Amino acid sequence: MTKYLLDYQEGERVVAFCLVKNKEAGVASNQSEYLNLELGDRSGTIMAKLWDVSPEMKEWITVKSVVKIDALVQVYRGKKQLVIQRIRPAAASDEVMMESLIPVSPVPVDELWAKLEATVDSLKSSTLKAIIREVLSTEEIRERLRHFPAGVRMHHNYYHGLLEHIVSLLTAAQSLLSLYPQVDRDVLYATCILHDIGKLYELSDPIAPDYTTPGQLIGHLVMGVEMVSGICRKLDIPLGDAEVLHLKHCILSHHGEVENGWGSAVSGKTPTAILFHYLDQIDSKMNALGQTLADMSEDEEWAYAGALRRKVWRGY
Repeated sequence: MTKYLLDYQEGERVVAFCLVKNKEAGVASNQSEYLNLELGDRSGTIMAKLWDVSPEMKEWITVKSVVKIDALVQVYRGKKQLVIQRIRPAAASDEVMMESLIPVSPVPVDELWAKLEATVDSLKSSTLKAIIREVLSTEEIRERLRHFPAGVRMHHNYYHGLLEHIVSLLTAAQSLLSLYPQVDRDVLYATCILHDIGKLYELSDPIAPDYTTPGQLIGHLVMGVEMVSGICRKLDIPLGDAEVLHLKHCILSHHGEVENGWGSAVSGKTPTAILFHYLDQIDSKMNALGQTLADMSEDEEWAYAGALRRKVWRGY
């Protein structure tokens, strides 16, 4: 059975390939330089200390580089960390699989994609179907959607996590639609698919994602609406089309009321927009909570969940 970084316990030796997620340099009391590294593989991330760093090491150890380490696990202030004894860059001959270095959705990507395609096929609106088909047929967008996470830290923050989030929302939406006939089915499904499409350009990459300059200056809600507008122009769909306006409204309001300060450009003003906001909240929060509970050790009863900004109880 393959052993990953977070599987090792205090005192154990770790010889493994991992991905450099973050890097900070420091100077020790003896004036020697050291590095604080955040290293990751598919089990998650762990902090590591590398002492007596040479200028050459500082140059080739970079964020998003793959390295092989020989390290010891120690516990510092209640948390496991690695003390690196030896480190080298991975070589092509090592044949390291990227899927072993980053957390991955537990649902196969092809299974998720098939569910997405089936939903698009079921749309009755020719306008919304055309917009989504254009999105999915664009090679760059399609490839990003099959790989990108839904975020850097908060929820579905793993390989093809955004696609998992979309399909989870579609499943939840389908379950609730019969209870709320005032909701527009096709606009709701289109919002599930496109609400975070701007994240494909708000985030830098699927391996060690950070926020891009456009992502920080504009944000994924506005970026997503810009993408929808661009597609409408390409397909000669009027920007004033009622379904297009409704879709854009749902995207721009899906972070909730403007007064909350969570990033919405406008507060939800239709049943569809309001329902989608709460669906998105449920799915994102439950995913983040699930990750928090999964990361807890057997003897932990409480843990802090960043997405909820509070400690949560595991229960029985």
